Amino acid sequence: AVVEAAAAVGTESLVMGMAHRGRLNILNNVFGKPLGQICTEMKSEGSSSFNVGDVRYHLGTRSTVQVDHPDGPTIEGPTIELSMAPNPSHLEAVNAVVAGMVRSKQMRTDPRRGGRSRTSQRKVLGLLLHGDAAFCGLGANAEVMQLQDLPDYTTGGTIHIVVNNQIGFTTVPRRARSSPHPSDVAKGYGAPIFHVNGDDPEAVVRACRLAVDFRYEWGVDCVVNLVCYRRLGHNEQDDPSITLPLLSRAIQAQPTVADSYAARLIGDGDTTEEEVGAWRAQCEAEFQEQYLGASQYVESPEDWVVSSWQQRGAAPESQ
Repeated sequence: AVVEAAAAVGTESLVMGMAHRGRLNILNNVFGKPLGQICTEMKSEGSSSFNVGDVRYHLGTRSTVQVDHPDGPTIEGPTIELSMAPNPSHLEAVNAVVAGMVRSKQMRTDPRRGGRSRTSQRKVLGLLLHGDAAFCGLGANAEVMQLQDLPDYTTGGTIHIVVNNQIGFTTVPRRARSSPHPSDVAKGYGAPIFHVNGDDPEAVVRACRLAVDFRYEWGVDCVVNLVCYRRLGHNEQDDPSITLPLLSRAIQAQPTVADSYAARLIGDGDTTEEEVGAWRAQCEAEFQEQYLGASQYVESPEDWVVSSWQQRGAAPESQ
C-alpha cells in the first residue's frame, strides 16, 4: 500500500530498511524477487562464493516495479525504483543508513539545492519497518527521528511502520515499556501516529495511504502502529505455549488474517469459497514450482550492493 500510494503521488524511488523478520516475504511480494532464487540462497548457506559470514535474510536488493493505476487495470500504472538496504542482526542499525541513502538520492535529483527542495524530497521516500519492542527500546529511532527537520539531514519525512505484535522475544508490553503504545516515542517529534488493527487488511491499506499523503503534503515523519500479534515463536526453538501459555492459547483460537478476511469477502458476496480455494491452490502450486526450479538461479553479488552507482557505468580500468 505504501509503495502504490507513493508511486501515485509521483515518488520515483523508495528506499526501505527493516529487520530480518518478514524480509523474505517483502523481497518476494513487494520487490518481486523470485522464491526460487531465495531458496537457492538459503540452500547455499555457508558454501556460497558470496558468503561473508551473514545469513540470507539480512540481504538487500534493488528492483523496479510497476504498480496498479488507481483508475483501473486498463490504464498503465506508474513505475517506482525500490531499494532494500542490507541489515545486520542489530535491530534499527539500518535506520540512519536508509536516511543517508534517501538524502543522497535527493541531492542527485536536485544538486543545486542539495536535496532540500520539496520537489526532490517528494521524488525519493524512506520507509522503515520496526518491531514494537525495538522501536521504543532502542535509541537509534529517537536519534534518527530528531534529524527530520535539520537542514543538513532532513529527507522530507520518513514513513515508519511499527509491526506491533505486542511482544519482544518473550517479554510482554507491560514489562517492556512505560507507555501504552510503542509508537509513543514519536510523539516527542510531532509525528502523526495512525493506529490500525492488523486483522483488518483494508484498514491497514487506508492507514498506509494516509501516512504517505500526510508526508507528501507536510514533509514530516509519519508512523503507522500496526496492532497485531505473533502467532508462532520468536524462532524455530521458541515455544510460546511454554513461556506465555494463556496468550498463546488465545492467539491459537483466533482465525488467521487470511481466513477471517476470506470469510468477510464471502459474507459480503465479493467472492465464493470455490474462488478462495482456487486461489490458495494456485499459490501452493506456484510455491512448489518455484522450489523445484530453484537450481536454475545463479547467485549475484548485486544482492549485497543496493546503491545506484552501478547504473552509472563501469569504473575505468586501472592503468
